[in-house]
Amino acid sequence: MTKIYHNNRCGKSRGALDILKAQNEDYEVIEYLKEPLNAQEIEELLKMLGISPITLIRKGESVYKEFFKGKDLSDAEWIKAMADYPILIERPIVVKNGKAVIGRPTELVSELIKN
Repeated sequence: MTKIYHNNRCGKSRGALDILKAQNEDYEVIEYLKEPLNAQEIEELLKMLGISPITLIRKGESVYKEFFKGKDLSDAEWIKAMADYPILIERPIVVKNGKAVIGRPTELVSELIKN
């Protein structure tokens, strides 16, 4: 089953969800702001995405600017930051068959579910 890590307040996240619906994809919505991910879950997503933790950080968020901007943190520290402050996690993330994409642009979601 396809999973979407979703924030309903985000237009790109809603757009990715619309793609899943339009393609009649069987999916599970994970509202990660309501059900925060733990460090292990974030590590698993990072492996599927093939990116470093800092790449998954939303640097425009006020939490980032207030607590993390300009800091040189280790990968483990960035992962802990995302577990503690889930708003820092880039969105949407769509996972299918052990592969994941950040749905920016949303066309990446279409490519993932076709394969």
